[in-house]
Amino acid sequence: MQIYNTLTRRKEPFTPIEPGRVRMYVCGMTVYDFCHLGHARVMVAFDVITRYLRAQGYNVTYVRNITDIDDKILRRAEENGESIAALTERMIAAMHEDEARLGVLPPDHEPRATRHIDEILAMIETLITKGYAYAADNGDVYYRVRRFAGYGKLSNRDPDEMRAGARIDVDEHKEDPLDFVLWKAVKPGEASWPSPWGEGRPGWHIECSAMSTCCLGETFDIHGGGPDLMFPHHENEIAQSEAATGQAYVNTWMHAGAVRVNHEKMSKSLGNFFTIREVLAHHDPEVVRYLLVASHYRSPINYAPASLLDARKALERFYTALEGWGLDEAVDSTVMGLDSRFAARFTAAMDDDFNTPEALSVLFELARELNRAKQEAPGEAPALARELRRLGGILGLLGQDPATFLKGGADDLPLPEGEIQARIDARAAAKQARDFATADAIRDELAAQGILLKDSREGTSWVFEKPEHER
Repeated sequence: MQIYNTLTRRKEPFTPIEPGRVRMYVCGMTVYDFCHLGHARVMVAFDVITRYLRAQGYNVTYVRNITDIDDKILRRAEENGESIAALTERMIAAMHEDEARLGVLPPDHEPRATRHIDEILAMIETLITKGYAYAADNGDVYYRVRRFAGYGKLSNRDPDEMRAGARIDVDEHKEDPLDFVLWKAVKPGEASWPSPWGEGRPGWHIECSAMSTCCLGETFDIHGGGPDLMFPHHENEIAQSEAATGQAYVNTWMHAGAVRVNHEKMSKSLGNFFTIREVLAHHDPEVVRYLLVASHYRSPINYAPASLLDARKALERFYTALEGWGLDEAVDSTVMGLDSRFAARFTAAMDDDFNTPEALSVLFELARELNRAKQEAPGEAPALARELRRLGGILGLLGQDPATFLKGGADDLPLPEGEIQARIDARAAAKQARDFATADAIRDELAAQGILLKDSREGTSWVFEKPEHER
């Protein structure tokens, strides 16, 4: 298995620190608002990575933190007239709902910053003792960036160039404009905790250093996050953690690609900012997940109506192949069927830096083979269907009943299912009476509402596609 390491800027053979075990930390959400599509990208990308590593037999400890104290949280709570606890608990519950609907498995540990204040304070004290941090006379504590020789190695930035070209607010309490805050002195009305330097709260960067090392040790295998976190957040994590422990912090750094909307950067100011729940109000969650999986995790994704339509059609191809094979047979997606000619190629794709587009191409071939077998070699079909389900399950896909998915979900249907069936029966009766004009009229009427009839030797089935103007 090879993984692209942001730190070295190349693919490298993946060798866990402890054979058979993978320790992975991913930066989670700052819970002041509902999760957006960028969060969904990170959630789904590292969910697929976790699922695949486990399918390969690794014992994975997956940690994804929650930032529940932050400037944005303080401002939003004040704007809403609610307590910080009420806001963060509400947003955490919403986040869990969103990830469950996207088929994202919960992490093994979900540490919250406010529950690790002691570990944060201990790390800051260590940094001060070692000379990497200093307490200012205003009660803040800062990290000495120039004291850490490796600063900039992740983002490939030179501190001297950063200092010369940066627009950094002058802070008379800092020794150097590049220094960043580890502990913030309390301001009137803010939440705070006692510390050796006075009442205050942690800075954002130190939270992840303390929580990751607390949960996974001083050095662990994989650290992931969104593309916007590489600098300064992850750069600062490295500086803090390695200065405090004297050990390498992380062996492999992974960053997911950004989400763009109609080829533009997603931004509230551009009016193209979508929360997960806004998107899922209009689209099947598996369609959205497929869109996120269909691109390589490091590549940018374009979110647009046409992209979702393509994702829907791709899933329909899979579920059409699986039609007639329900969920009655259990499929274990935690064990790879390495004896399968398709599984071997699927594994090769995923071993190449989790190449999900190539893995999906293998599944399309498998679906075509299943369609062929249904017509030419029915005895092979059950095993092929199980294989398609199993491999799809490793990507978090193909877990629905085919008939339910192809009908689009009862909530979206323009007519009750019973009425649709009654019209199909009426059409069949018209055809039996050789009244083809009436039969065609029924078909056209249903098609205008997005209900497409499919005739076969077994009878007439149907699928639902929203009309173009409703998408």
